Amino acid sequence: MTQSSSQRAPDPERFRLDAASKRVDVLCVDMNGIPRGKWVPAAQFDKVLAGQVRLPLSTQSLDIWGEDNDTLTGLSQSIGDPDGVCHADERTLSPLPWANGHQILTTLHDLDGAPSFMDPRAILAAVVERFRQHGWTPVVAIELEFYLLDADERQALRPMPPASLCPGGVPKGLQLYEMDAMESLGEVLETIRAFADAQQVPADTLIAEFGPGQFEVNLWHRSDTLAAADDALYFKRLVAQAAKCHGLSSTFMAKPYTEQAGSGMHLHVSVIDDAGTNILDEANGAGHLEAAMGGVMHSLLDAQAIFAPHANSYRRFQPDSFAPIECSWGRDHRGAAVRVPEWCGPGARLEYRVAGADANPYLVAAALLGGVLHGLEQRIAPPPAIEDEAYSPQRPECLSHDWLTAIERFAASPAMADILGTEYRDLYAKVKRHEAQRLLAMVTDIDRQTYLTRL
Repeated sequence: MTQSSSQRAPDPERFRLDAASKRVDVLCVDMNGIPRGKWVPAAQFDKVLAGQVRLPLSTQSLDIWGEDNDTLTGLSQSIGDPDGVCHADERTLSPLPWANGHQILTTLHDLDGAPSFMDPRAILAAVVERFRQHGWTPVVAIELEFYLLDADERQALRPMPPASLCPGGVPKGLQLYEMDAMESLGEVLETIRAFADAQQVPADTLIAEFGPGQFEVNLWHRSDTLAAADDALYFKRLVAQAAKCHGLSSTFMAKPYTEQAGSGMHLHVSVIDDAGTNILDEANGAGHLEAAMGGVMHSLLDAQAIFAPHANSYRRFQPDSFAPIECSWGRDHRGAAVRVPEWCGPGARLEYRVAGADANPYLVAAALLGGVLHGLEQRIAPPPAIEDEAYSPQRPECLSHDWLTAIERFAASPAMADILGTEYRDLYAKVKRHEAQRLLAMVTDIDRQTYLTRL
């Protein structure tokens, strides 16, 4: 992958709101990748650009239920729930095709001017800066899978594909690359495309995936990694609104159906130098591709709590599916955790296949790129590839199927402290451990269905 011509660059015309605009959605991203923020009247847009919009810093430590857990984190009421300043990234200003308004992403800063240690955009920017110190620039493309759903059934917590994919009220089943499935939902897919175009989100190919109502989009590669993650966040938001326009709903949940495929977030990563040359090209003989792979494989299990951040995330890792279950890599091998689609020429890159669509794209990119950088710096040798003769018949180490195990490994990881910051590693582990313990203590309908009449 080489530098994309679609890289977002400042354009003064984009910073002017049209006369019809009534509001600006000022957004910051929380731990779970959920955009939070304020509606600001369009007439006060200058205040947004001047950094006069504030949000409590604890906004970025909220758990999946939106609770601040002050007794756990000590970041809310016990210290007065202090404000942070929303520093707007002017490059992210885009219209809201579903409303008379605009949106803009911000990075939350402490009142002393430093980026908050909890801000996912700031964490990713810091990792990218470490690449720049070597004269390198990571190039990232993100693929996202998602489901379109019947809106009423989703609201009732009974996920069901749209009626057009359920002849006789029964889901049709597998629809991989099926053009009829796309035609049956053509209007909403066209709205998704139109919304992406209006917001300059560089969406490329759109395909039908395995599950009924499941689709995948490829977002163009970016030599601005922050822009690539912004694209993913904006795409999730616009899909939800496009579905709503057609009386449907959407979800990026990792595994909404027990019997259907899960939804992943795949990241394609290459690295270019100051001359624009892809340093992962094996033809240059420098061994950078193997070193980068070594770093990724070395940190993969430590970072699994980032790539699979929720209880439901772990239901995606199933044998005989295209979700990986082992810490493996291979050349053009879709069963591996890390695939190398191309290894020579400008398109040489890694495709990371572990993260779910439910993960925070900023934290996923930060953890992945941190592993790549560590490998390049330390010249870490990777294990044998799946197709190599030396590939162990005992199989590589498995990904964890247990959320708490992944959290505890993350919490003890020096690599995650180095990449994300010790404070953030510890905070993330505390919040996720709290979520896991709370969910594991709940008695569910499945428990009752299985055990109540048998034991």
